[in-house]
Amino acid sequence: MKESPSDPGYGRTNWRRFAISIGVPLAFAGGLVIALEQGAIAANFAVSGNNFKLSADRLKGDGFTQYSDAIPQTTNSDGKDRAGNPRKITAIAGISGADIGNLCQTVKAPSPFGGNIVMRIEAGKVDDPSNDVDLKAHGVHADNLLIGMSDLQGDATFNDIQIGVDASTMGAKAAPNSAGAASGGFGQQSSGININKLKQTASYTSATNFVLRGMHLQLFVGSTAADHECFPD
Repeated sequence: MKESPSDPGYGRTNWRRFAISIGVPLAFAGGLVIALEQGAIAANFAVSGNNFKLSADRLKGDGFTQYSDAIPQTTNSDGKDRAGNPRKITAIAGISGADIGNLCQTVKAPSPFGGNIVMRIEAGKVDDPSNDVDLKAHGVHADNLLIGMSDLQGDATFNDIQIGVDASTMGAKAAPNSAGAASGGFGQQSSGININKLKQTASYTSATNFVLRGMHLQLFVGSTAADHECFPD
């Protein structure tokens, strides 16, 4: 199957079915993407049961917390999600304000046409991510960033870190979005964080503002679509 982000052969595709097949709402592939490209809006993305990959040359953040909890959207009182499945426990990372250089985000799912479908978003191109001025001026910016993740890699530096604190007590000097952490849970917090060569696998992301400067979205379909993920498995 020929692979192309804009192959005219798919012009008669049922786009509702297509969007569901890659695990993201149709609105994300339409109006929400345009709104994000034009400026800062509230953002809350949960890829329905699918993990997605995120990489960046550098992430610089103020106010950091980390603890384990259920993904925020699956908070029914019976401990199950809307489909009746047990709530998904994940490592939650919160950052009050983050600047990200050379961001890549991809999600992969099986294609009904054979092979895979990969949606790839790139944004925040920065020639020198180590330069704080350039990073702030041209990188991706997020406020009150919350990430539910299963894997994180990179060269990390934490400022004024506290490890092993009660997760429910965090937030005074770190990310305010840790307020819902369970009492007695293990947590760590720092006043700042810097990660170079970031690679992350996650299932949930939310932010009160998410500014994607120079955003570029592409769809890849076919047997080699997985080659366009941010990084290999």
